[in-house]
Amino acid sequence: MTKVAIVYHSGYGHTKKQAEAVHAGVLRAEGATPELIAIDAEGNLGDAAWASLEAADAIIFGTPTYMGTVSWQFKKFADTSSKQWFGQKWKDKVAAGFTNSATMNGDKGTTMSYLITFAMQHSMVWVGTGLMPANSKAAQRNDVNFVGGFSGALAQSPSDSSPEEGPAAGDLETAKQFGKRVAETAQKFKK
Repeated sequence: MTKVAIVYHSGYGHTKKQAEAVHAGVLRAEGATPELIAIDAEGNLGDAAWASLEAADAIIFGTPTYMGTVSWQFKKFADTSSKQWFGQKWKDKVAAGFTNSATMNGDKGTTMSYLITFAMQHSMVWVGTGLMPANSKAAQRNDVNFVGGFSGALAQSPSDSSPEEGPAAGDLETAKQFGKRVAETAQKFKK
């Protein structure tokens, strides 16, 4: 079995919903077992969660985009991972990431660049979406990869929406296809 850990922070519930969609996508990959690991409101993880990350074949990072980058809670988690970095505990694990913001752009690209750099610091192997964008005149908001992410799964949730109202169905399907791709890539690396 290929173990895929999805470690994320969600401030308002939208990124949690996206994480759950990534989790559902990992389940679509035969032989993959996903685990959702939530970073708490203070930016902390318990010892069991850290052990799960170390045991995982792939780690998918998720965070909302706040003020053009990761949430402070995610940043605290990243800074706390220096013990894993020093021991190169995540070296050669597959890595990937996703983010959500209130606006269509929201500088999500900066967040994704941060996540890629974070993974590279840990000597991980980054996997993007592998999805073409829905960018024709016929494209609809609920199409897969409407937000157009290549480096990771991107989602948009209006600032006044509840988690039940956003992200859009297309963004959630994008997250599912992304989760499946990451799991399948991790399986190839395991062989």
